[in-house]
Amino acid sequence: MTERKPPGVSWESWLEEQIRRAREDGAFDNLAGAGRPFTDLERGYDPDWWVKKLVQRERVSVLPPALELLRKVESEIKKIWALPTEAEVRAQVKSLNAEIARSNARAAEGPPTRVGLLDPDGIVAQWRARSTAS
Repeated sequence: MTERKPPGVSWESWLEEQIRRAREDGAFDNLAGAGRPFTDLERGYDPDWWVKKLVQRERVSVLPPALELLRKVESEIKKIWALPTEAEVRAQVKSLNAEIARSNARAAEGPPTRVGLLDPDGIVAQWRARSTAS
């Protein structure tokens, strides 16, 4: 923890001393991004820059639950087409249906969910048609 500023010492000289010590201790060596230009300098100032970076870095969803579910179903369907066996397709559809049922059963903020349960036989039929076509 950083020590407290001693009385009678100016803030500027105290801060400069802290920086000097940190340099000597190597605190600034091997920092991420060292030697590279700053990104996003050409853009204007955005007071919410840190929130946007956090959302991007942590992959946080800021969508209402119904839209997040819709996005998940769409991405999982794309993954289903690449599965190698019918058993895996059925297991994935069953898992997805369980999540859809849970989401539809609880009250959520935002728009209501419009995602219904998936038809496992219909998905398997489409999966077979895609498998034989390629």
